[in-house]
Amino acid sequence: MRFAHARLDHDVAVANSRTLFEAAPAAGIQRIVHVSITHPSLDSPYPYFRGKAQVEQALDEIGVSHAIVRPAILFGGNGVLINNIAWLLRHLPVFAIGGRGDYRVRGIHVDDLARLCVSLGGRTDTVTVDAVGPQSLTFRELVHAVRAAVGSRAIVVPVSPALLTALSSALGLALRDRLLTREEYQAMAAGLADSDAPPTGGIVLTDWLAEHSAEFGRRYASELDRHFRGQQH
Repeated sequence: MRFAHARLDHDVAVANSRTLFEAAPAAGIQRIVHVSITHPSLDSPYPYFRGKAQVEQALDEIGVSHAIVRPAILFGGNGVLINNIAWLLRHLPVFAIGGRGDYRVRGIHVDDLARLCVSLGGRTDTVTVDAVGPQSLTFRELVHAVRAAVGSRAIVVPVSPALLTALSSALGLALRDRLLTREEYQAMAAGLADSDAPPTGGIVLTDWLAEHSAEFGRRYASELDRHFRGQQH
């Protein structure tokens, strides 16, 4: 889960993951492939990254053969990030980015991630792998690539982190969603969405954007609708 909402928070997510891991040996599970995040840390100031590290720790303690896969951002399929950047660029005259936008992101296509997980599932060694594609872009480069792909004329402007958070909150209220939290921006600006690991996927993000430009950003993808609304807690 990207952020805490209602009665669900990262502590709940960690506890639920631990319950699943503890049930696995009793069910005869011999190997687990777990999807985490790049740069998890038990000492992270960001609850999301700290929670991911706690889940990895819980998996290590179970003693089941496992692989940990660490993607930064995903694209393809019904992903939220690229789609909603495109949606905003299609509908707004101005698109704000925090600071200079020179912090890097290194995405992996969902199909590449799936192939990696299947491959690691067939192994027997315990291993941790950064799941990253062949291309690392600055966030500004990513936004401009999406802008070009969808034919947007929106002006991309740098703003202060405080103003970006305020704008994201205001848009979130209008869309009944949460676009970008302060912690998510801070983590990205700190370089946690990048990796210097060798690529584990072959699909180039900018090539995919050019090939699928007519498909994404047509409808807004609500994080709250997908993961929280209508659930019984």
